[in-house]
Amino acid sequence: MLTSYGWSDALQNDFTSHAAAGLVPGRIVVQQRGGYRVVTDEGERDARASGTLLKSLSDDERPTAGDWVALEARPGETLALVHAVLPRRTAFIRKASGTRGGAQVVAANVDVALLVASLNADLNLRRLERYLATAYESGAEPVVVLTKADLAGDVAGPVAEVGAIASGAPVLAISSKTGEGLDALAAHLPPGRTAVLLGSSGAGKSTLLNALFGEARMATREIREDDARGRHTTTHRELVLLPSGGLILDTPGMRELGLWNADEGVSAVFDDVEALAGRCRFSDCRHQGEPGCAVRAALDAGELSPERLAAYEKLQAELAYEHRREDPQAAQANRKLWISRHKSARAWMKQKRAGPGDD
Repeated sequence: MLTSYGWSDALQNDFTSHAAAGLVPGRIVVQQRGGYRVVTDEGERDARASGTLLKSLSDDERPTAGDWVALEARPGETLALVHAVLPRRTAFIRKASGTRGGAQVVAANVDVALLVASLNADLNLRRLERYLATAYESGAEPVVVLTKADLAGDVAGPVAEVGAIASGAPVLAISSKTGEGLDALAAHLPPGRTAVLLGSSGAGKSTLLNALFGEARMATREIREDDARGRHTTTHRELVLLPSGGLILDTPGMRELGLWNADEGVSAVFDDVEALAGRCRFSDCRHQGEPGCAVRAALDAGELSPERLAAYEKLQAELAYEHRREDPQAAQANRKLWISRHKSARAWMKQKRAGPGDD
């Protein structure tokens, strides 16, 4: 059974020391507040993390859906204990909600991130850029899935718009009702490959999963007519084995993702903006009117949209804020950088006002 869930020779090698301790391998298929549902070679069983494990791990290291774990299955007891988490190949991480902040692992050990958005009034390119950045940072392959193609009057236009900001990620338009595009999606889900299903409420994730599974496995609700959105119906994270042999990790709807150490992911999504910035005359150019600014030239020429630049700057500001929160030295360096920038800007404005013929 573990082979069906992605068990490999590399994982077997990682498990050697745990096997010597008498533990057995398993994969978390359901994560709920009170514990886990774990699949083993003997079938599924309930489990919880040992107190020792919880004390030794940070929040983002604790077991989550998709993790491979080392279990103690005591004879005569129905509840197994998780004693260790095997090294993760990939991790989909976001900033935890609430005032405490910190990192939250949404999915572990996934090969492909299916970023689901609906071809309706709720389609939001800026939100997709955020998902793409987090997906690229995780190490998983992003695939954008645009649902409800049967309800859209224009499909080619939105697909082209999304493709322009997807940095090479596949963009698929599908209809769970008519079956349009499902074969193309299935090509990304061969046997043993794990995908995470991500998207905001009402994007059609549960309906899509039902279509792939071939039955109404996940509950769905009607879309509210007033704003084209829906209420998310998945209340826990669950790893589902499809009839085709692929695996999908369904997650509760997330309308906003707080970035967490996603510098490389943001760079991957906005490689066009960063390539322009690399051609600016000054390395610390703020793209606000400095001479020799390649970004401003691209804006003036219509080669870069103001919305895309604003989205890039917003995500960069979020990353900088998180870095400053984590590292006091980074905060000090940031203050020095802005002082230097302000001095350079004032000097340039003074020179501009003076004119080329003045002393």
